Amino acid sequence: MDDDPDLRLALSVRLRANNFDTVNVCDGYSALAMALKETPDLIILDLGLPAGDGFAVLKQVKEYPALSCVPIIVLTGRDPAGNERRSLESGAVAFFQKPADEAELMGVIRTNLRSAWGWGTLPS
Repeated sequence: MDDDPDLRLALSVRLRANNFDTVNVCDGYSALAMALKETPDLIILDLGLPAGDGFAVLKQVKEYPALSCVPIIVLTGRDPAGNERRSLESGAVAFFQKPADEAELMGVIRTNLRSAWGWGTLPS
């Protein structure tokens, strides 16, 4: 979930190249609505979203029983000072500042999907 269409497209392309299905939204309201509709396996969330701050979205997602166990990775352009700690304390499993190292991001995604699905390995 990112408000920048170019970044959403680039991330979607990177994820699809790694055999992940994606759904993209551009604001906080749509993020929560889509998460409730789709029940995703993992959420990548920007903190700077129109119509709903990323921290508000993170809090709301964690409050819904059907979504409370969905791993959330924060990927943001905001300064990590304070935002990283706040993100992790709010329930995010990882924090990345843009631009994120692709190998590291994909590793965290795979690790969290393995845990969420209870799989030892993920399909490639």
